[in-house]
Amino acid sequence: MLISICSQVIFHPLFSLMVSSSEDATIKVWDFESGEYERSLKGHTDSVQDIAFDHHGKLLVSCSADMSIKLWDFNQTYECIKTMHGHDHNVSSVAFSPSGDIVYSASRDKTIKAWEVATGYCVKTYKGHREWVRMVRVSPDGTLLASCSNDQTVRIWNADTNEWKAELREHEHVVECVSWAPDSATAAVNEAAGADNRRAAHAGPFLASGSRDKSVKIWDVSTGQCLATLVGHDNWVRGAAWHPGGRYLLTASDDKTLRVWDVAHKRCLKTLYAHQHFATSLDFHRSLPYVITGSVDQTVKVWECR
Repeated sequence: MLISICSQVIFHPLFSLMVSSSEDATIKVWDFESGEYERSLKGHTDSVQDIAFDHHGKLLVSCSADMSIKLWDFNQTYECIKTMHGHDHNVSSVAFSPSGDIVYSASRDKTIKAWEVATGYCVKTYKGHREWVRMVRVSPDGTLLASCSNDQTVRIWNADTNEWKAELREHEHVVECVSWAPDSATAAVNEAAGADNRRAAHAGPFLASGSRDKSVKIWDVSTGQCLATLVGHDNWVRGAAWHPGGRYLLTASDDKTLRVWDVAHKRCLKTLYAHQHFATSLDFHRSLPYVITGSVDQTVKVWECR
C-alpha cells in the first residue's frame, strides 16, 4: 500500500480497517484484508504525527505539526467534528483514555495536555520534561501516563492529578516510544528480570521504551527499576508493541527491520527486513494475528503472525 512518508499506522479495533498518517498532511483509511484504499481524511495543514482510536473505534484523534489536534467521526460521516488548539509547537503524540472521554497530547513545547472530548477544552497540563515530548501512552487502567522525550527520560504521571510519579533514566539518547505491557506479560518480564521466586517477583505495571541509543528497555513502573535491556537493532528504535499474550515484544527501527523479541529470554527471535527505508511505526491487532508497519519508504505493510 503506497502512501507518502508514513508517521503512524493503527488498526481499527473492530472493523477490517487500518489507518495511516503521513507527512502529506492526510490520514488514509485502508481495508487491510483486501489492501484496498478506502478514503482520505483532510483538514490538517502540516505533517500528521500520530493517530489513535477510542476503545470502540467510533472516534479517531489526530495531531499535527500544524499545532492542532482533531477529532474525527469514524462512525458515519468521517468528518472532523472538533479541532483543539493550545500547544505552542508541533504536537507529536495523542492517546485516548480507556473511557474515551479524555484525549492526551504530547508536544515539542515540552508539555502534555489533557483534553475533554465532549467540550474540546484543555483540562490539565503536565509539565516536567526538559525537551520535546515524543510520545504519550495511557496505562490500561487509565490511572497512569507514560511519556518519553528528547531529554532522554521516560516519565510516569498520575493521570488525575498531573503530578509525575517517577523519572526513568537509563537511556543514553532521545527516547522515541513507550508501550504499556499487558497483564499477561508479568511472568515473562519476571523471568527476564531473574525473579525466580515469589519474594523477588515484580508486580508491575511494566513498560517498554525504545530509544535512539538502539536499545529497548523494560521497566517496573512501580519501583522505577529497569528490569531488562534488549539489544540488537542497528539504528534508532521508533516503535514498540506487545503481543497480547505478553511473551513477545515487537519493535520497528530505522535499521529498516521489524524484530520479534522473546521477552523472558531477552533475545531476538526473528528479524524481518521489513522496509527499504526507516521503519517508523507498528501496531498489533487487538484480536487477529496481524501486525502493520509503516515506513519512510512510503509503504504500509500487513504481516501475519505465525
